[in-house]
Amino acid sequence: MRKILLVCGLALLLSGCDKPKVDASTDETMKESLQKVKESLPEAQRQEFSEATSTIMMNSIDIKAMMAGAFSGNGDSIATQQAEKAKEALNGKTGEQIINEAKVIQAERAKKEQQQAIQEIAELKNKQAKAQKAKEDLKRFVVNKSRFYFQKQEYGNPRPVIELSVQNDTNTPISRAYFKGTIASPGRSIPWLVDTFNYSIPGGLEPGEKADWPLLPNMFSDWGKVEAPDDAIFTVEVVKLDGPDGKTLFNAEGFSEDDQKRLDMLLAKYATK
Repeated sequence: MRKILLVCGLALLLSGCDKPKVDASTDETMKESLQKVKESLPEAQRQEFSEATSTIMMNSIDIKAMMAGAFSGNGDSIATQQAEKAKEALNGKTGEQIINEAKVIQAERAKKEQQQAIQEIAELKNKQAKAQKAKEDLKRFVVNKSRFYFQKQEYGNPRPVIELSVQNDTNTPISRAYFKGTIASPGRSIPWLVDTFNYSIPGGLEPGEKADWPLLPNMFSDWGKVEAPDDAIFTVEVVKLDGPDGKTLFNAEGFSEDDQKRLDMLLAKYATK
């Protein structure tokens, strides 16, 4: 019985040795041997083999080196070297070995992508938390009154005017305030205009101070083109404030809609892993 098992084992070993392998000694032998290796596999594995071949070859190529070569004028030489590396990565391997090696590469890549995604999720959540805190802080810079209208001029078209009454209830002087203005009619889901504007405050606005500002947006901007009915209401949201040194104190726009979409996508893909 031992002899029979030994013979069977030897037969299996020899059959494994007889499996076709990739010969990358020349472009022609590589092309022919790849086809032979592919045809030696069960039909269900042939597409997987083709994809595995591409995975291994692309994994062996140094993209940075190729880019550096292109900029340095050695593009052809570097491309030839990288092509040889790609061929060597397949040389002497059977179809099963190529498929298994590609699986290892893909698993390592997936692990790295997951690690990077987890780090990005943490960064986005931190960014989101800071933006949420900024929104709460910005509530202390109060817009008591807001009005938008067109003022007639002796010559030319009427000019757009934004009137604001504000109060600084923060604990620091404010040098510039940034706003998001919305012109909308009650009962309509789509506003006539949503746009941002900002104002550099002459002398700043100290804590506890109030101010009334008549602002004049550019006549050729969307503010000068909006056509809203008489029942439209103008509302203003404070989105950012700069301190006395001109640096940002609070910024509610630090977490954008694109950031939210990115976070939702990453959480859906990686949060349960």
